[in-house]
Amino acid sequence: MIHPHRPLVILLALLVPGLLAFDVKGQEPTRGETPMTVYLGTYTGPKSKGIYMTKLDPATGKLSAPEVAAELKNPSFLAIAPSQKFLYAIGEVDEFKGQKAGGISAFSIDPASGKLTLINQQSTGGPGPAFVGVDPSGKVAMVANYGGGSVQSLPIKADGSLGAPASFFQHAGSSVDPARQKEPHAHSINASPDGKFAVAADLGLDKLMVYRLDGASGRMTANEPPFAKTPPGGGPRHLSFAPDGKFAYFVNEMGCSVTAMSYDAEHGTFA
Repeated sequence: MIHPHRPLVILLALLVPGLLAFDVKGQEPTRGETPMTVYLGTYTGPKSKGIYMTKLDPATGKLSAPEVAAELKNPSFLAIAPSQKFLYAIGEVDEFKGQKAGGISAFSIDPASGKLTLINQQSTGGPGPAFVGVDPSGKVAMVANYGGGSVQSLPIKADGSLGAPASFFQHAGSSVDPARQKEPHAHSINASPDGKFAVAADLGLDKLMVYRLDGASGRMTANEPPFAKTPPGGGPRHLSFAPDGKFAYFVNEMGCSVTAMSYDAEHGTFA
């Protein structure tokens, strides 16, 4: 299932919609030293079987020939746990175990080879998943469902497996563009640097939906205020916090712009 919300990047998405890299020794690489393992998410079909891996030489910038790390249908977005022991992948499918929803899969990472072994799977809770993120503690996975306009959180157990969903929120409303914003489209969800909040960029609403995040239980609850408004018709897609946690930056897909905001870490608010 390939959604029409990515028409401008679909040729790249067929190869690398989600690309992640980490040092196989769990240390920061330096030039001429340890190669990095790079994972590539794909839309599967005749030329793709799932998640691929390749080696990046930090000295030359060259990538080795990709090879299959794990077979999975439409793993269109990937996230690596802070421990670098586990990888989580969205399965962008129309149905998961009889539900009209996508799937999220947990994999263990072999530290020597980089190959992936499936641990378990859970439903994303809604159709058209587009994003999976992991909180800084590595104890919570968060999913954004673009097609369904919803978000969900799941606890991560000590063995890296995904527990039953801890919370689910269905977004509601619309924004100014009748073609693309007549309904919610949650495009991403990121934990704040301190792990106390989760922020979902909803392209359909022109809002950053803010949730308080309980790392112990994996539960999210609506913050007060529950959202921050973004430029009308901009369509926020992905968000990134500055390392010091004082600022946040997000891409407006429809507006072809980037917005900078200050962030209040105590209250989970933006300005």
